[in-house]
Amino acid sequence: MAAPRVRSHLGAGDGARLLVAWLASAGSLGVAAWLLPGLEVDSFRSLLLASAVTGVVGLLVRPALVRVTAYVGWIAVLLAGLLGQALVTYVALQLVPGVSTTVSAAVAAAWIVAATGSAVAWLGIAGTDDAFVSALVRRLPPAATVEDPDVDGIVFVQADGVPFPVLQWAIQAGATPTMRRWVTGGTHVLREWTPQLPCTTPASQLGILHGTVDRVPAFRWYDRELGRLLVANRPADAAVIEARASDGRGLLADDGLSVSNLFTGDAPRWFLTMSRARVARGSAHNRRTVAGFLADPQGLMRGLVHTVAEIAKERFQARGQVRRDLTPRVHRGWTFAGLRAVTNVLMRDLNTSIVAEEMRRGRRSIYVDYVDYDEIAHHAGMFRPESLAALDGVDRVLGTLERLAATAPRRYHFVVLSDHGQSQGQPFAERHGTDLAGLCARLMEEQVESVDAPVEGWGRADAVAEEMAAPGIKGHLAGRAADVTRRHLGDEREDDQRGAPAVSVLGSGNLGLLYVHGPTRLTLDELSLRWPDLIPGVSNHAGIGFVAGIDVAGRPWAIGRTGRIALDSLEVEGTDPMAAYGEHAARVLRRAVLMPEAPDLYVNSTVDEGTLDIAAFEPLVGAHGGLGGWQDRAMFLVPRELLGSLPEGRIEGADHLHRVLVGMLTSLGHRDGIDL
Repeated sequence: MAAPRVRSHLGAGDGARLLVAWLASAGSLGVAAWLLPGLEVDSFRSLLLASAVTGVVGLLVRPALVRVTAYVGWIAVLLAGLLGQALVTYVALQLVPGVSTTVSAAVAAAWIVAATGSAVAWLGIAGTDDAFVSALVRRLPPAATVEDPDVDGIVFVQADGVPFPVLQWAIQAGATPTMRRWVTGGTHVLREWTPQLPCTTPASQLGILHGTVDRVPAFRWYDRELGRLLVANRPADAAVIEARASDGRGLLADDGLSVSNLFTGDAPRWFLTMSRARVARGSAHNRRTVAGFLADPQGLMRGLVHTVAEIAKERFQARGQVRRDLTPRVHRGWTFAGLRAVTNVLMRDLNTSIVAEEMRRGRRSIYVDYVDYDEIAHHAGMFRPESLAALDGVDRVLGTLERLAATAPRRYHFVVLSDHGQSQGQPFAERHGTDLAGLCARLMEEQVESVDAPVEGWGRADAVAEEMAAPGIKGHLAGRAADVTRRHLGDEREDDQRGAPAVSVLGSGNLGLLYVHGPTRLTLDELSLRWPDLIPGVSNHAGIGFVAGIDVAGRPWAIGRTGRIALDSLEVEGTDPMAAYGEHAARVLRRAVLMPEAPDLYVNSTVDEGTLDIAAFEPLVGAHGGLGGWQDRAMFLVPRELLGSLPEGRIEGADHLHRVLVGMLTSLGHRDGIDL
C-alpha cells in the first residue's frame, strides 16, 4: 500500500485552517493589547495586518537568528527559543501603522500570541495528518543533491521496550494504524527476536550497533577493572563502554547518524547520544538544529503547550489507577510526570525533526531511539491505556517520517525494532517487605550497599544537559543541570570509593547483582565459605527463582529451591530451576554468567506461570533485565524487500541481529570497504 505523500500545494482545507490560525493570531494579539498597557492598537484591521506582518518577518528573521545563536553557543540557543519570537513580534509591530509597543510589552505579547496560536493549532490544525509534517517541511533545508541517489537509505526506528506480543496485539486491534497498514498491505513483515541476558537497553543496543554483547552484565554494575560503579546511561560511563566495544565497523559507520542512543554505532555524526554527549558540546551543527526547532513557534511553544498537557494527563491517569485500585501499580509522582513530558513530548518532537532534516540531507543510515512506551510502561504497566497511547504516538511518528521521506533525495526503508520487551508485577520490596539488599545483608550479617533507584529516564535528561554544557561561563548553568540529573542516576561518586560498603547489591529489573568489591570475582564455593547462609537463604526465598554463579572450576551453575542445573552440560540435580523461564533460558544465562564482568552472584525473581508476573528489584511495575514473562520477547518489523537478509531460524542475541542489519545495508550497496 502506498504511503501518503507530502502535498506540494494547498487544498481548500489548508486554506481554511490558515485563515482560522490568522484570525486566532489577530484575536490573541487583541487580547494582549487589552491586557498590556504598553501595547496599543487602533483597529481590528491593524491587528490583522500586524498578525500577517509578524508571520512574514518571522520567515525572514528566524533563519539568521538560528545561524547567529548556533555560532555563539548553547545559552544563546536557549535565549533564542525563549525570546526569538518576542524579537520577531517587536520588529513586526514597529512596521505596522496604528500599532505602538514597548519592548517589554512585545515580549509579553509574543508569549500570549504563541500560546494561543499553539492551542488553536492543536485543536484545529495539529489534529490533522498534514499539520506536523507541513511544519517540518517549512523548517527543513532544501533537499540535498547526493552522489549516489540510486543507493537506498535505511531508517532504523527503535521503539524502546515494546514486547512482540504487545505490538502484535496492537496491530491486530488497529491501535497502530501506520504499522497495521504496512503489515496488512504486505510491505512489511513482523518477526520476533530474542535478546540475550541481560534484557536491557545497554546490552541490546551495544550488540545491535557494535556487534558485541560482551562486558555488559546489566544496566549498571561494579566494574572490577575500574574499581567503581558503571552506569550505562551516564555519558562518561557510556563512553567507556563504547570504547571497549568499538572496532570502527559499527552498524552506522558508513555515513550513518545516531540519534538519542546510548552508543554511536561508529556513526560519523550523532545527536543526543550518551557516549558522545561531552564531545558534542562544541558542535555548531547540533546547536543550529536545536535552535531551528526552538526558534519556530511550532517547535518551542507547541512543545510547552503539549508538555503542560502531558503533565496534567499523567497526574490524572496516576490518580485514576489509585481510585480504581489497579494492581500491580507503583507510586507515580510529579517527578515522573515531568520526566514523562520530556520523553514523550519534547524529545519525541526533537528526534523527529532531527531525523527529518538528515533524511532531507540524504544521510545513508539513521538509528533513532524513541523511549515513549518503555518509560510509561515502567510506571503504568504494559497494557495500561497510557502505555498503549505512547505506542500509538510512536506509530504516528512513523507515519510522519514515512511522508517526509517522500521529499528526500534518496529512497528510504523503515525498519522498526525493540531492544527488549517488558514484564510486569508488584516490586519485590513491596511484595516481601524487604528489598534484595536487605535480604542479603541479613543473611551475610554485613553492611550492604543497595543501588536500586530507576535510572533509565534520567539518563536521557543527563545527555541533554551534557550536550548543552560547555566549558566556561556558557556551560555553567547546563553543567549544574547535569549535576542534578546525576544525583537521580544514583552515582554522585567518582572514582573515590573510600568508606563505601564492601558489598553492593544492584537491581536491574528483576535481575539482581551481588558484588563483593575487589579486583577478582568470588566463586560460589568462596561465597559459601565466607557467608554460609547467603546462597541457601536467597535461593530458598519465596520471591527468588534462582541464583547463578561459577564454581571453583569455573563451571556455571543456576541454583533454585529444590535443585540446580549445570549451565554448560544442562545436567539437572533435583528440580530444574530454569524450567519456568523457557527453553533458551539456560543458554542465555550461561553466556551471562561466564562473562568476566558478571557479578559474584546473579539473582533472578520468580515468574508466575499463570499471570507471567515477575518482581522487580527496582520500584517499577513494568521491568526488564532478567528472565521471566515477555522481557526477552522483542519485535522486529522489516520491509519485505529486505527479507532476504533474514535467517530462517530464530534471531537470538543482539549480536546476531547486528549481523542481520548489516546484511540489509550491504544488500542496498552500503558499507563499501568497511567489512573487509
